Amino acid sequence: MPFIRKIAYTKSFSFITGLALAVSLVRGANQEHQADVINSIYAEALVHGTAMDNLTQLVTQYPGRLSGSENLQGSISWAETTLQGLKLDRIVQQPVMVPHWVRGKAEQFSFTTEDIVTALNGVALGGSSATPDNGLDAAVIEVSSYVELQALGAKANGKIVFINGGINPTTYLTLEGYSHAVIARTRGPATAGSLGAVATLVRSMTLARDDVPHTGATLFPPGSKRIPAAALSMVSADRLHDALLKDPNLKLHIAIHAQTLPDTASANVIAEIKGSEFPNQVIVVGGHLDSWDISPGAHDDGTGIVQSIEVLRIFKALGIKPRHTLRCVLFVNEENGSAGANAYAAAARQATERHIFALETDTGGFDPKGFNLSNTNKDAASRAQKWMPLLNPHGISFIATGGAGADVSPLATLGAVVGEIRPDSQRYFDYHHSIKDTLDHVNARELELGAAGLASLIWLEDTEGL
Repeated sequence: MPFIRKIAYTKSFSFITGLALAVSLVRGANQEHQADVINSIYAEALVHGTAMDNLTQLVTQYPGRLSGSENLQGSISWAETTLQGLKLDRIVQQPVMVPHWVRGKAEQFSFTTEDIVTALNGVALGGSSATPDNGLDAAVIEVSSYVELQALGAKANGKIVFINGGINPTTYLTLEGYSHAVIARTRGPATAGSLGAVATLVRSMTLARDDVPHTGATLFPPGSKRIPAAALSMVSADRLHDALLKDPNLKLHIAIHAQTLPDTASANVIAEIKGSEFPNQVIVVGGHLDSWDISPGAHDDGTGIVQSIEVLRIFKALGIKPRHTLRCVLFVNEENGSAGANAYAAAARQATERHIFALETDTGGFDPKGFNLSNTNKDAASRAQKWMPLLNPHGISFIATGGAGADVSPLATLGAVVGEIRPDSQRYFDYHHSIKDTLDHVNARELELGAAGLASLIWLEDTEGL
């Protein structure tokens, strides 16, 4: 009996060892195949990429693509035509009603001391109301943060509130610094208005120490008091701060001519390659077509638009037939309303298809460093670590749990893993929402590296899944 058991055990052990070796060989061969495909994705992007050419057309022909503008509508037609050249399975426009805020003629900001008029560089925030045609003059009260603003109480009544707090320069991840600081811009004016302020100024959300102001949306909840609101450049904010130290009773002149017009018709642009095995399961890559009226919108979010288009082009060029439907969604109205994202998510809730994965590219076309992933179980990023050995040789150093882009985030409630590409962020807020967001600040190689990173992660999700 012991001898028989030994023989049985030896045979069993040999079988298990052989099976493990076979599995190991298959896994190794699969990883080698995966590496070869990802290498080919990067080679295609870096040698034959069209993202920079597309970005040049978009930014040159249609700068300032704010919701409701002719240039946004022009960019929608451009996107549809560009996608048609890829011979995809489906291209449609999804109708969306979007807000229509217009800036009007140039704003004016100045103060007078000892008969010397000092002009400040500023821009109205999206959603700002207008001053009287000839402007308004009022004393200024300065606070250093949104929290300090909330504590002002009646002291704000009849004043121009100056929220002189910006991105913390000691924060290495500038996107995190922005997310903490931007409440001063988004909610500060409405809060100041509720306290009786006649206008609000904020320090621009930038780390560039120059005299260029950066705009952005401010939010007035339904029923709240709308007041004029603007952002000052870094240099002008410092200039006003210094003047207030010398004269706390200083009065400021502001002239803003903005209008909020009725909502207008627009559209998301949707294009896809139909899945060969699971056509009703959808993987999304996208960015937003709109940009601020003063901005050419190269990094925000022209780069995201052309990278999303490039992902589909790479799949077509390499003959990769996705198992799941690969969909490029070019959203409208991310900057001042999210109407495009809401319309897409609403349609997705009603559809029979299921969204499984959605990536946004909306943090600039700089050197890609990694990805954020999020899902309801909060385990997507940890499960994606298996792909790091394949992505790391191409400069992708992390996949972390974190927020996704604003346009794809609503898909998380439908069960999708959502995420965003995370490029190097040190220069992004130098240009963000300003006249400096121009084509010459985009590096073509970094732009294509981002597209290749997106295509690689999407291919891994499509073929292996989380």
